[in-house]
Amino acid sequence: MNNNGLEDKKVCLVLSTCSPSDAERLAKFLVGNGHAACVNIVPQVTSIYRWEGKFENDVESLLVIKCAADGVEALTEALVKEHPYDVPELIACEVSGGNPAYLEWVLANTGRR
Repeated sequence: MNNNGLEDKKVCLVLSTCSPSDAERLAKFLVGNGHAACVNIVPQVTSIYRWEGKFENDVESLLVIKCAADGVEALTEALVKEHPYDVPELIACEVSGGNPAYLEWVLANTGRR
């Protein structure tokens, strides 16, 4: 990356699911509050899981959230508070490579406003 102080920072990819009716609202909340630089909404995924002893099969939207690694904790707190699920999925994966210009853009655009 460029010599602008961002080269030692890391980017994370965070995955979360939600109902299709909540996807855009949650994405705008995360970007608007500086928790994420970008959120992609994959409109339809089928989730098969057990919840409270029952077998579930639901259509959900997948949120693919890009953020600075040092902001994952704040993003987690914000998303858990704003998300309608009792236990929202939230899995963070550190990015080990990619287009340096894009990664720099993610870092430059992740910061609470």
